[in-house]
Amino acid sequence: MSNTRIVIALLLLLSGNHVKAQFNTVSFPGNRYKVTVENPTRTTNKAEATPESITSVNEKSVPDKVSLSSTDTKKKEQVARYLSVCYPLSHIKINSPYGYRKDPFTGKRKFHNGIDLHARSSKVFAMMQGRVFAVGQDKVSGKYVTIQHGGFTVSYCHLSQISVSQGQDVLSGDVVGITGNTGRSTGEHLHITCKYNGNSIDPFILISYVKRVRE
Repeated sequence: MSNTRIVIALLLLLSGNHVKAQFNTVSFPGNRYKVTVENPTRTTNKAEATPESITSVNEKSVPDKVSLSSTDTKKKEQVARYLSVCYPLSHIKINSPYGYRKDPFTGKRKFHNGIDLHARSSKVFAMMQGRVFAVGQDKVSGKYVTIQHGGFTVSYCHLSQISVSQGQDVLSGDVVGITGNTGRSTGEHLHITCKYNGNSIDPFILISYVKRVRE
């Protein structure tokens, strides 16, 4: 299946009956906006989930501290959905999007397989519940953490610190590392890559999904 078909399928998959809002909270280069999730709350359900099922899985797991009437089913579902996802950083500003761009090292046109987010020694949060597929360090990605969410895998790269270990279960909002400038990087930022069933896709799709659920 081509990447284009995968992206179209995912957009259809993620366009269910979540809270609807126009996507205007994440900025691209030249625009400034910050999404504040300074204290993201973790969900309590440890079962893995994919974006298309995560709200239905977590609606059965609302923290005790949230006092809800047993008859207020709609409100309970909204709270559970909100807690099921998290932005990867407290403040979101996209410095470089997914796709072809001028390589900052060679100056040549090259495909950028992820998105770069502005960050300065920032905590990196798991966007959904899942399991740590790999942690490591190499010359390109620097220190990295890869988390599996069903058919999705999300990698957080150029970290200065790693806060999880391979095989560990994580929940949305768990800290997986601290941003840095390790590997092939011209300055501190968070590079995120995403694959669906082994094929590279635009991580912006997942950030868009988080926004739709949270708003």
